[in-house]
Amino acid sequence: MNMPGFVQSRLSDASLETLPGLWRRSLIAWPDGREDRTTFVNWLQGPGLYLDLRQPEGAPDFAAVACLSDLKPVHMEWLATQEGFAGELVHEDGWFEWRRDIDFQPVAVYSDMGRLRVEGDVMIEEGKDIPYIEHWHREPVEGGMVWGARLEDRETGAKGAILRYGHLFMFARERLAATPAHHSLSECVAGARDLAQAREFLDCEIAQGAVTSAGWIIQRSTLPFREGKTLSPALTGDLLETGDLDGKGKPLTRHWEITDIRGEPFLDAAQGAI
Repeated sequence: MNMPGFVQSRLSDASLETLPGLWRRSLIAWPDGREDRTTFVNWLQGPGLYLDLRQPEGAPDFAAVACLSDLKPVHMEWLATQEGFAGELVHEDGWFEWRRDIDFQPVAVYSDMGRLRVEGDVMIEEGKDIPYIEHWHREPVEGGMVWGARLEDRETGAKGAILRYGHLFMFARERLAATPAHHSLSECVAGARDLAQAREFLDCEIAQGAVTSAGWIIQRSTLPFREGKTLSPALTGDLLETGDLDGKGKPLTRHWEITDIRGEPFLDAAQGAI
């Protein structure tokens, strides 16, 4: 499909081998003329596994929000407009598919498939089931340590995912509450029976951060009260532990079984850090 304003010459096709790293989206456009240039969108690609975080403009003030129980309707309305997912990227018959193990929004009706081509310093994605164009730009991040893992919470069975690329990381944890079928998250939250259920619908985290000398610091999260906190991943035997907060803001440690790992995390024998 030709869309006004887009160059159609094909210079090179992307491949799974060329994609690892951090990608920033600058544009999404649809055939009816709608476009979005302001939403924060980062996609971190590792060895097969990926994580993706999308946050629109217009966030309310979260200064007084320290935990899930502090969320008010004004916060929840904006939180529900976010997107984010984690899973595996596969390439078959010229199509890339971002398969979603975890999705911040309720399960999508259509698959997430598209073609990727590189034109200069821009990678262009063209959707398959839904016609759209996205422009992606590779961010300058040094490689070094690259690994990722699928996770399962030992206590709750919830799915999780973690990916490190150089000094960057992304982390995902699915919600436990089942959302009504065929509704957006905004519709689920608006139709919740009470504030407690609305908060349960929002209790899903997709986070991005930096590995520093002070720890794995969360810089962006679908749960903004987590920003500035440390993820504190540590290997203890066959389990990966991460730091978190319960609904009331009390610190807790999550214990994850590693169900799939790509690459090899570095283990600090003295601290169990990775």
